[in-house]
Amino acid sequence: MTSAASPAFEPAASTWLDRRFAFRARGSDVRTEVLAGFTTFFTMAYVVVVNPAILGMAGMPIAGVATATCIGSLLACLIMGFLADVPVAMAPGMGLNAYFSFTVVQQMHLPWQVGLVCVFLSGLFFLVLTRLGVRQMVMSVIPHHLLAAVAAGIGMFIALIGLKNAGIVVANPETIVALGKMTAPGPLLSLVGLALIMALTLLGVRGAILISILVTTVIGIATGMAPVAAAHQGWADMGSTILALDPAWAWRLFGHGWGVLEVVFVFLFVDLFENIGTLVAVTRKAGLVRPDGSIPGLNRMLYADSISSMIGALLGTTTVTSYVESATGVEVGGRSGLTAVITGLLFLVALPFAPYAQLVPLAATAPALIVVGALMMAPLIEIDWNKSEEAIPAFLALVMIPLTFSIANGLAFGITAHALIKALRREFTRENALLFVLAVLFVFRFAYIAGV
Repeated sequence: MTSAASPAFEPAASTWLDRRFAFRARGSDVRTEVLAGFTTFFTMAYVVVVNPAILGMAGMPIAGVATATCIGSLLACLIMGFLADVPVAMAPGMGLNAYFSFTVVQQMHLPWQVGLVCVFLSGLFFLVLTRLGVRQMVMSVIPHHLLAAVAAGIGMFIALIGLKNAGIVVANPETIVALGKMTAPGPLLSLVGLALIMALTLLGVRGAILISILVTTVIGIATGMAPVAAAHQGWADMGSTILALDPAWAWRLFGHGWGVLEVVFVFLFVDLFENIGTLVAVTRKAGLVRPDGSIPGLNRMLYADSISSMIGALLGTTTVTSYVESATGVEVGGRSGLTAVITGLLFLVALPFAPYAQLVPLAATAPALIVVGALMMAPLIEIDWNKSEEAIPAFLALVMIPLTFSIANGLAFGITAHALIKALRREFTRENALLFVLAVLFVFRFAYIAGV
């Protein structure tokens, strides 16, 4: 959709902007790009609250993470806008932040400072793989149906965390999980938030998730259903996570065992394929894909992603990646990197509110996780469930991620099953060599975990 702006509305700097971002050649203008930037921001602004809430469960200071989220998103959007010139906004990704808190820190017992080193290394390896062109080789051995299953499995993982935080799903020694007490304050507040998101979405209101979080927070505090934390983190805590990955941690990193290599691999793998999927979807919607299906400047987009992930780790947050919510900005006419730049500047406007992120109760952010998880189910339609060679590996990847609370386990089961099917069919080709190597490594991983 294009927008015809009157000359009087165009700022004096529009000529320079057009030379820099070439939005006129793509059928856009300054007003449309600004509107698209605002639209994208309000659609994904929930990350400013939800990301600190999730990483706070890893023991990270919430005010510091909120600051890192705002600054990291600002810099990432600027890099994507100026380097790649596409309307793709970036921020810390949902899913990997949950993996960081629940698997890396809580289950593997790695200090969160070590986890940030893993995030930095994954971004560095991503940069190297992109520079060497190895990215195409890695992508060629993992089938699309498995990538779709992993994406949906991460969505189920996020939704399960949301249901758990809300108190809607609770642990049960006899049935593993059970329905919580729905009349308790937490579940009630979360259900109000969930209903509000659905109502606002049906009405076409932009920023429905963010509005729901703010409204339910106010309701929770006003009614006493979500009391304010006694220890308030203020302005002095805003920089508490910056450069927390002290270089000394890097030297001691591998003293924590082979599990660290797995963590780096998961961050790298998930970021690589989630990012590719998002870039394809958003650039296709923006009409920036060539007739042959290739994406102009794809490497520049991947460079922006990898550099942003390293910057995010230095600031104190998990993997920064492209957001599919960018499609909302494209929908209103955003076609250039100026959309991403505007979105990034709005994260700067949100920065002063970072110290107050801890005031938001888990029951208020839980509906956001449930809805985001639901939206990540879309790739499942790309799997041919009538073909067992697709259905079995995809199903294993899909269910093992939420059931074992680990993205790594889902990847391991899915890739190993896919490789086994290839082996049973005697499809031993040079192209499949990397696939079999990965499968063997995962088998050794299972043996290592079992203590064999």
